[in-house]
Amino acid sequence: MDLRDIQNLIRFVAKSGASEVKLEMEDIKITIKTSGEEGRPETVFVQQPYVAQGLPPQVPVAPIPPMPVSDPANIVATKEHDDEENGKYITIKSPIIGTFYRRQAPNKPLFVEVGDNIVQGQTLCVIEAMKLFNEIESEVSGKIVKVLVDDASPVEYDQPLFLVDPS
Repeated sequence: MDLRDIQNLIRFVAKSGASEVKLEMEDIKITIKTSGEEGRPETVFVQQPYVAQGLPPQVPVAPIPPMPVSDPANIVATKEHDDEENGKYITIKSPIIGTFYRRQAPNKPLFVEVGDNIVQGQTLCVIEAMKLFNEIESEVSGKIVKVLVDDASPVEYDQPLFLVDPS
């Protein structure tokens, strides 16, 4: 719709005697109201950007900090948690921001449970980030002592996920 069409629409509304006319098209909204004084129309013109039907609105996403490991599908393991017996556990942390899942699909078994022995390279969980499912593999062998995150919970970069006893 160009300016000439809008001016013709204003003239038409002024002659018709309507008190208010709203026109909405794909990329434009126009409201024309006639004032009580001289019957002259007052035009409110609003142009909105075109958004294709069916697409969700774009939301800005914070940049993901650089990974301290060479393979982003692997996790960072650090020794920092003491257990009750003053032994050291290895903390397995999330390499990315996303949603933590303990199983491949809702009807599938858990990847690991507390008490399971794991080996290096074994898949521990899946983290969904931007509709991509990233399998998180262990960089250490040992026994799962504790799962620190609930299934289907959001996780942050470098958030602890599992405690592993390497002995």
